[in-house]
Amino acid sequence: MKYFELEKEELETLQDYESGDLVPVNNMAKEKRLYESYAKNTLEKTKNINIRLSDKVLHKLKVKAAEQGIPYQTLAASVLHRFANN
Repeated sequence: MKYFELEKEELETLQDYESGDLVPVNNMAKEKRLYESYAKNTLEKTKNINIRLSDKVLHKLKVKAAEQGIPYQTLAASVLHRFANN
């Protein structure tokens, strides 16, 4: 049963794995720790920020968040994340 769509790079990696074309890296344990630290440092760091919004904008943000059933701060963070990654 398929739960998700693979991206092009993921499909290529899967094909390389299935054909036996992948080559193990030297010192796998060290490489694994290195990439785990990259992921941890990327995914776990959050910062608090202060931002000034008009009452009208804050109210609209809270209404939209309530419509989606999520906290308004989560919605604001999501909007900023999408903007920053485009």
